Amino acid sequence: MQKIQISIYNDSIIFAYKNTPTSKQNLSNTNIINDSELVFTPNYILENEKLVSLFINEICEEKNVYRATFEDNDLAIFMMDILRKNPYITAICIRDKATLSYELYEKVMENKNITYIEAESIQSYMVEMLDKKGIHSESRTEVFYISHFMQSNNLTSFSKIFYKMNIHIDSIFDEEDKDDFLAFCNINKYLTTIHLDIYNKQDLETIIEILSENRIRNVKILIYANIRDSRTIEYLKKINKKSIKNKIKIELVYSKEYLNNNLFIQIMMNTLKIIGLILILLVFSIISYIAFSNYKSLQDVNAIQENIRETIKEGAGKTYTSDKDSDREIKNNYIASILTINPDVVGWLKVNETNIDYPVVQAKDNDYYLNHNLYSEEDKNGWVFMDYRNDSYELDANTIIFGHTMYYSGVMFGTLANTYKKTWYSNPDNLKITFDTIYESHTYQIFSIYKIPKTTDYLQNYFATDEEFMEFIDLIKGRSIEDFDVSIKPGDKILTLSTCSTYTERLVVHAKLIV
Repeated sequence: MQKIQISIYNDSIIFAYKNTPTSKQNLSNTNIINDSELVFTPNYILENEKLVSLFINEICEEKNVYRATFEDNDLAIFMMDILRKNPYITAICIRDKATLSYELYEKVMENKNITYIEAESIQSYMVEMLDKKGIHSESRTEVFYISHFMQSNNLTSFSKIFYKMNIHIDSIFDEEDKDDFLAFCNINKYLTTIHLDIYNKQDLETIIEILSENRIRNVKILIYANIRDSRTIEYLKKINKKSIKNKIKIELVYSKEYLNNNLFIQIMMNTLKIIGLILILLVFSIISYIAFSNYKSLQDVNAIQENIRETIKEGAGKTYTSDKDSDREIKNNYIASILTINPDVVGWLKVNETNIDYPVVQAKDNDYYLNHNLYSEEDKNGWVFMDYRNDSYELDANTIIFGHTMYYSGVMFGTLANTYKKTWYSNPDNLKITFDTIYESHTYQIFSIYKIPKTTDYLQNYFATDEEFMEFIDLIKGRSIEDFDVSIKPGDKILTLSTCSTYTERLVVHAKLIV
C-alpha cells in the first residue's frame, strides 16, 4: 500500500511516496519512524486535515523549515491545501523530471506565502505570471516548449495565450498536448477559431469536451480533410448538432483540388458558409443584446441597492413597531426601515463570498417576484423571495428562499453556484449563512449542497411527525456533494436556498439554524 512519507532534512520538509505492505492494522494510522520522519496514509491526511496541518506547522517552526520538497506534481497538489495556512513554508521544490503542471501552478498562485518554486521545467507563461505575483521560479533545465501544441502555436507568454484568437492543431494529441490545451482554455479569453490540419475523432471529442467544460463559446472548429466516408460525415453532423448548443460550430474545409472535382460539394460548402456567416451575425447580435441587457440589469439592481442603503441610513435611530405583532420587539431596525420601500420585506439574506446580500420579500404566491423587483416593477431579474407558505415571523421547520440564477450579471442568486466549488465550501467561514428577520438575527450552518433534476421533494416545509422530518433530512443529506459533518435532530429548523442550475436542473443549498 502506498503511503506518504514526511521527513526533515536541514531546512526542508520532504514529502515522498513510501510503499508498505498491507497489514491487518488500521491503515489510517500513522507509523512513526523516528523523530524527523513520519508516514501517513492519504486517507488519514484527508480525514484529519486540520490536525496534520497544525502538526506540520509546529515541525516547521521548531526545525526552522522554510522549504517543501515534493516527489512529483500530484503529491504537491495533494498537500498544498494542508500547507495553505502554513506561514513558514515560502519555497517549493518538485523533484521529478516533469513540467510544472497547470493545476499546481494555480495552487501556488493562490498561496499567499510562497515566494519561490523550483521544478525540472516551467512553461514561460507560468514564469511570467509567477514573476508578476512576486514568486521567483527556477527551472533545472532550459526547456520552455513542453508540448508540440504550445510550440507550434508559439504560445511563449501569458499574453500570447490570453489573446490568441486562432490556433492550429497539426498532429495527434499526446498527454502533454491535452494538458497544455486544457491550460490554454483556462487562460484564453479571445479564442474564435481552431484549425484542425489533421482529423482524429478522439482529439475532436477531447477538444469539444474541454471547450464545453471551460464554458468557452462562439468557437469555430475548421477541419481540413477531404472526408468522403458517409459515416464520418454523419458523425460530424451529429456532434456539430450537439456542440452548437454550446455555441461551438464544426465545419469541413475541402481542398481546392477536391472542390474542383466535386462541384456539388463546393456549392454545398459555399451555401453552408453563407449560412454560417448569417449565424455568426445573428449570434453576435444576440450576444450584444444579452450583454447590454445584463449590463442594464446590473445597473438597475445597483440603483435599488443604493436606495436601500440610503433608506437604512435615514432610518437609523428611529423606533419602529410591527403592524402584524405590535407587542413584539423589533430588534433589526435596518430591516424595518425598508418596509417603507416595500411592505413585503420579511428579512435579509447574506451568503459569504457571493453577491447574495439582499432583503428578502414574500408575496401571496411564488410567481409574483419571479418577474417583479423590490419596487414591484416588472423586471426579468425578479427578486429574492421566501416561499409563500412559510411563516416569516415564527420560522417553520424548513424556510425556503428562491432567486433567479442571473449568471452573467451575477445579481440575485447568480453567484450561488460558487457554493458548488470545493474552493468555496472548503473555507469554514463560507459555510455559515445569515438570515435576519425583523425580530431576530439568525445564523445557519450549511449541511448539504447538490444539483438535482427539477423536482419539488426538497421544498416540503411542514412535517407531521419527527420521523417524517428525519426521513426528509436523510434524503437531502444523502444528495450532498460533501459530508459537512452537521448533526440534525427533531425540532431543529433548516433554511433552503433554491435556484436554477440549468433549464431542467436545480442547485440547492440546505443549512441548519444554529443561532
